[in-house]
Amino acid sequence: MDFNLSRSFAENMDSNDPLASYRASFVITDPDLVYLDGNSLGRLTQTILERVQQVTEQEWGTDLIRAWNENWWEAPVRIGEKIARLVGAAPGQVIACDTVSVNLFKLASAALALRPDRIRIVTDMLNFPSDLYILQGLVHSLGGKHTILRIGSLDGDVTPDLDALAAAIDDSTALLTLSHVTFKSGYLYDMRAFTEMAHHHGALVIWDLSHSAGAVPVILDACNADFAIGCTYKYLNGGPGAPAFMYIRKELQEQVVSPICGWWGQNTPFAFGLDYLPAPGVTRFLTGSMPILSLLAMEAALDPLLEAGLERLRAKSLLLSEYLIYLSDTLLSPLGFHLGSPRTPERRGSHISLHHPEGYRINRALIEEMNVLPDFREPDNLRLGLTPLYTSFSEVWLGVDRIRQVVAGKLFEKYPVQRLTVT
Repeated sequence: MDFNLSRSFAENMDSNDPLASYRASFVITDPDLVYLDGNSLGRLTQTILERVQQVTEQEWGTDLIRAWNENWWEAPVRIGEKIARLVGAAPGQVIACDTVSVNLFKLASAALALRPDRIRIVTDMLNFPSDLYILQGLVHSLGGKHTILRIGSLDGDVTPDLDALAAAIDDSTALLTLSHVTFKSGYLYDMRAFTEMAHHHGALVIWDLSHSAGAVPVILDACNADFAIGCTYKYLNGGPGAPAFMYIRKELQEQVVSPICGWWGQNTPFAFGLDYLPAPGVTRFLTGSMPILSLLAMEAALDPLLEAGLERLRAKSLLLSEYLIYLSDTLLSPLGFHLGSPRTPERRGSHISLHHPEGYRINRALIEEMNVLPDFREPDNLRLGLTPLYTSFSEVWLGVDRIRQVVAGKLFEKYPVQRLTVT
């Protein structure tokens, strides 16, 4: 598409956007706010407001403990089936539970147990650091016999070193674990290619879908993926700290054992037997009682995504990111910015990273003076999240224009270089 720099062009794009009506499904109290951080925390949906009121007033307030049988107990499985439709998984393979970190610990532990004679875990330096911490802790708890090989990156942390990664996967590899979309640059891995590569050497694979679920088409079954994890508070709009999810391929479910054997994963939990017997299928990886309020709130946020469909969401996401890159190349590059995300659309997720030496202070000025909410990632990444259900083309235009004003007017210079706790 041929873009131009006028605001009217962005407004015309919004007028012709087939997903534009979904913006009204979200709580937007400040129409002047440019929100470009849905890759960290999705907006609040109207459906969540309504659902939380129903759960607290009727199910908790009136039904009380009866609600466990009526709606609550089966929620992790029921909600998992909804998420499965967004990540290309057939029924019976996804559950909603715990956090991404806890789920990674459980699945990595189970995967390594399936490959007891192998010692290598392969990942990359673009993986989310918390995933790396979990792996380090797991290796320590297993006595240190495993090694973690972290492959580097190219192009200023934009692209993984794919050749080095491929060379690192060999017959000593027990587990390959990667972020499907990397958290800094938004690089999108070829899931099928790297899953096949790992399987060729007899290794298992865990994909972290935290920055792809809800914005990028994911085809776990078609790629013959083994395991996956993901959060629900980014593009799935589930709310701060909303429960995560996990995927276990059907053929592996009866082979794996959760390292945290809790009563929700017990075969007959209300028999209260003193010896653990795992439940059948993926539910054996449930552990303790679920945070019902946040779980059911998150469920309500999934419906608009399922209605819109991943194909339309991806098409708008790519158009938004192409437009943002055009505006950045034209208006921001002369001010010292350079693109920190892939230019190739099929290798890009749904957020754009812009590098600038003053990235942190620019971010502060945007938040505190310009009513723009992006986020910052070390060392100099200004991340701009594009959430197809509610991000408009006009927001992108306004966001870039306000970034230009901050830098051209040197508004960032009044802010200290010292970081706030949350960036």
